Amino acid sequence: MLPGGLRPALLWSALVGATLVALFVLDRFGAGIDPQVLSWRRYRPSIDAMPVPVSRLALLALGLLGATLTVLAAARERHEHADLVPIDSLDVPRYLGAWYEIAKYPNRFQKGCDGYTTAHYSLLPDKTLQVVNRCRRADGRFIEAAGVARQLGPADSPKLEVRFAPGWLSFLPMVWGDYWVIDLDPEYQLAAVSEPKREYLWILSRTPTVPRQAYAALLDRLERQGFDLDRLEATRQAR
Repeated sequence: MLPGGLRPALLWSALVGATLVALFVLDRFGAGIDPQVLSWRRYRPSIDAMPVPVSRLALLALGLLGATLTVLAAARERHEHADLVPIDSLDVPRYLGAWYEIAKYPNRFQKGCDGYTTAHYSLLPDKTLQVVNRCRRADGRFIEAAGVARQLGPADSPKLEVRFAPGWLSFLPMVWGDYWVIDLDPEYQLAAVSEPKREYLWILSRTPTVPRQAYAALLDRLERQGFDLDRLEATRQAR
């Protein structure tokens, strides 16, 4: 699968490639064309004498190739720098409860996890959310990390911030990390969470397994949002 922003550029590249082949055939074998025009002229030895191509068709081919590289570079830049778009709104009460991690971008703070990773969200009296992440280590022991999440903006905002540092450090901006819900099915059964720079990504489900068709459709949407699917690492879950 290809990112949507790159498909037109790659189609252009294929068209230019076919044009280059046609130009070569015409230039090399076309009727009335000297087959020597693509050869290099030889000059008597001189420190400033260099062989130069003399075919105008070859020059045109080089120009088309340069245009192709420019189009591809511009398309990739637009794709990589497009703003990440979260879902339109989040019904927090429906989002509460247990979620199973299906896949993620590998990260340093989950290096000790060997699978069976879950996240549980519950509402606190001050309207913030308690976050409890749990996973199993390679030695079979389970570890937990408890934190707090807060919404940014209105009550239906899909943009949150999460901290796992002690509460007395909550005044420091650097202890909060972005938590954006960027994909969520209408039934609140399958979700994707990331942050503006796309450095982190989690796929969460209400069940340990996800139907293949629903998962494939989610991956397609994530790719169109600019995520590198090759970085995704599946999470081991109970079957």
